[in-house]
Amino acid sequence: MISFLHGKLVDALPTQVTVDVQGIGYEVLIPLSSFDKLPAPGGDVRLLTHLVVREDAHVLYGFMTSQERELFRMLINTVSGIGPKIALNVLSGMNPVAFRGAVATGDVKALSSISGVGRKTAERIVVELKDKIGAAGAWEASSAARSLSTHDQRINDAVLALMALGFKQPEAHETVRAAQAMLGEQATVEELVRASLKKG
Repeated sequence: MISFLHGKLVDALPTQVTVDVQGIGYEVLIPLSSFDKLPAPGGDVRLLTHLVVREDAHVLYGFMTSQERELFRMLINTVSGIGPKIALNVLSGMNPVAFRGAVATGDVKALSSISGVGRKTAERIVVELKDKIGAAGAWEASSAARSLSTHDQRINDAVLALMALGFKQPEAHETVRAAQAMLGEQATVEELVRASLKKG
């Protein structure tokens, strides 16, 4: 499995790049969300990758962030009827935070507005991913809608981490606030989570 490529960006189109890694040119399919984050051609680039092996081809998919790759893998491995092409469309049509928020709130209309995703596919995405994304997705999306200060962002990240560990959102929020009152405003996300787990 090829986990990432680190080399020189030779060529970049909105859906495809060529990366020179020590004299070997890798053709990589990317979503629009990654295209926006690429350096200028000739620049140094590091792409996280996912290799799909088919009978007739080995296709490399690339992502600028781990969030994008995780979402791509979740879509192709969990939702029946979604292959790499539609998964790339999803990433091109909606950022990962907005996507998780749409799934968590069951917003079929927003999901079906993505190119290649009809109403039935959008409904299937919601049904098959809602439990995986859960309340943390809705919380994350609503937090993103507000512009958070650094201090609030740390609280938010700690709450999301606890929710990923199985805490309910109100309980996670209350526990993190109590941990912060004990540790002070400068406490890191890691310190807040540790203290919250000790309390919980």
